[in-house]
Amino acid sequence: MTPLPRDTRDTWLLLGLIGWTVLPHLWRQPPWLAALCVGVLLWRGWLAARQAPLPRRWVLLALLLLLGGLTWQSQRTLVSRDAGVLLLVSLMALKTLEMRAQRDALLLFFLGFFVVLTNFLYSQSLALAAAMALAVWGWLTVLTLAHMPAGRPTLASAAGLALRATAWGTPVMLALFLLFPRLAPLWSVPGDGAMTGLSDSMQPGEVAELALDDSVALRLRFDGPPPPAAALYLRGPVLVRQDGRRWRTAPGLGEPGRSSAVTTDGPGLGYEITIEPGRTRWVPLLELTPNAPAGLPPELANALHQEAGLQWSLSVPTSARLRLQARAWPQGRLGGELGRGERRTLLALPAGAHPRMRAWAQALLADSPGLQQAGPAAWAQAVLRHVREQNYRYTLSPGPYEGDMVDEFWFDRRAGFCEHYASAFVVAMRSLGVPARIVTGYQGSDPQPVDGYLVVRQSNAHAWAEIWVEGQGWLRVDPTAAVAPERIDRGRALPAPRGLMAGTLDTVSPGLSLVLRQWAEALDNRWNQWVLGYGRNEQYHLLEKLGFETPDMATLGRALAALMALAATAGAVWVWLDRRRRTPWQRLQAWLIRELDRLDVVVDETMSPAALARQLHRRHGDDAAPLVTQLDALQAWRYAPVVAAAPQPRASWRDWQRRLRQARRALNLPTGRSG
Repeated sequence: MTPLPRDTRDTWLLLGLIGWTVLPHLWRQPPWLAALCVGVLLWRGWLAARQAPLPRRWVLLALLLLLGGLTWQSQRTLVSRDAGVLLLVSLMALKTLEMRAQRDALLLFFLGFFVVLTNFLYSQSLALAAAMALAVWGWLTVLTLAHMPAGRPTLASAAGLALRATAWGTPVMLALFLLFPRLAPLWSVPGDGAMTGLSDSMQPGEVAELALDDSVALRLRFDGPPPPAAALYLRGPVLVRQDGRRWRTAPGLGEPGRSSAVTTDGPGLGYEITIEPGRTRWVPLLELTPNAPAGLPPELANALHQEAGLQWSLSVPTSARLRLQARAWPQGRLGGELGRGERRTLLALPAGAHPRMRAWAQALLADSPGLQQAGPAAWAQAVLRHVREQNYRYTLSPGPYEGDMVDEFWFDRRAGFCEHYASAFVVAMRSLGVPARIVTGYQGSDPQPVDGYLVVRQSNAHAWAEIWVEGQGWLRVDPTAAVAPERIDRGRALPAPRGLMAGTLDTVSPGLSLVLRQWAEALDNRWNQWVLGYGRNEQYHLLEKLGFETPDMATLGRALAALMALAATAGAVWVWLDRRRRTPWQRLQAWLIRELDRLDVVVDETMSPAALARQLHRRHGDDAAPLVTQLDALQAWRYAPVVAAAPQPRASWRDWQRRLRQARRALNLPTGRSG
């Protein structure tokens, strides 16, 4: 098979590398970008295969105008992040059509490195990092090939040289990663495909939609044994206002100092929580976490506050991954006092809404005179007993509710998800004159820790209720436990329908998809904790381990400066040593000159191996034939054309010394060991 011309081979390698580098962008940008890039790269590859001339300038100008128009039509601007990336990717593809000189190729190489960086504007996942590391290696390989213009160097040799260069630069990269100060907004990068999670409003049916999402919402690691699944509640938005269908938060309701008072009874439970990126301002923490968590980035530390319902939130939404340390009090109590306006809000029901539920609640007390004197806690148990004794179903897909949602659910359909039960329960308690509210968040986790962390998924999204009892404060009541106790006791959500891939894997080997998912999530968690989660606090901890007391930004700067000075000194020493270093040929040449001088052959450092062989043959004739043959072989290898190079002679020092001894014996000279 005839090998491809080097120009065609190198061009195809470059085009494939461009495609690999821009591939992540093609999934995010408009479809016309993928069509443009694929079309241009295939066209350029066809031209390289046929060694045909490149298109004329007017063709490129027409494509450029088309690109500008398409960009404006899809983005309505040319200066945003998405528009800039779109233009950059398109222009890099078009640049291949005018790659006529080495400077054009070099410009394309540097554009490629820049496009690698732009991928991280959208995601910093482990998979993308691995793909872009491979892309960097590829760009270094094509850059190496561009600086090897003579002959036909193999791709393996160029890739090996690029890999060695990368290995030399890795310690510098690692040192900068560990010690370079994390300065905002320099280190403020967008989240990894942030998803919407908890919201400040809820309509029955929306939590069920969130529960179909099996992605990771957060991870928990405890200082001691984790609490049982039935106690693993992570508190999010507290919903108090209702318009008949949708529940909403009430910002500014109550006084945080009073209504969020937590009695810290019993031992505290320290934990670490890693919250995955989500376009939300809510920070779900374990229930009864009264104090602000530690570990927030400096730019967010002042934005965190606690609202009246012991719900933690940020002033503005963030898409950053948060790694926090906090302490909860599982045996504590959420108490305080209710103001008159707050009590009125927590008892309010929309005028004319839920008439059947209101009548049923009043009849519940009227039919049980002893229950009237029992108080709110007993009334709540009576409502839950009704759920347990009737034919209610817990399901992710109860179907749409068209009329009065609470009445239709409670009396007609009797099928719903957690938000249906929580909503109906709160309406029932308010109908009885008991202040009540809905709390949304997460409940439970995967049964087994992954890499030391309990994994809480979006499918663990949950809604429950709280009622106010005088003298006791807020009591959590979870109506879901009455209809599906296994959901709460085991902390496991209803399983979402499996996809085609997971179903196929489990058919081949039951449980294989779960094992693969846990393995991938463990890797992803380590990447998040060790790399993406490595911030200023981790830098300070590293300096403390190295012996620095109370490190700060100035300490980081001094440590980095000292390391740079040490690296500069090592580099200077290396340059000095490298100046004295000799190539293998120079070492062999010096040895040959010394040995030939002992054979009474006049040579100098300017002579090639062939010249040395001629001088040796001129002085000693055929008696020195073995050594002359060896020198001629060395000459043939050193100066043969690269495309048809003679095989490299495998002569070792012992082989050279053997030939030299043969020449000495033929010349009747001493055969003692030479230097």
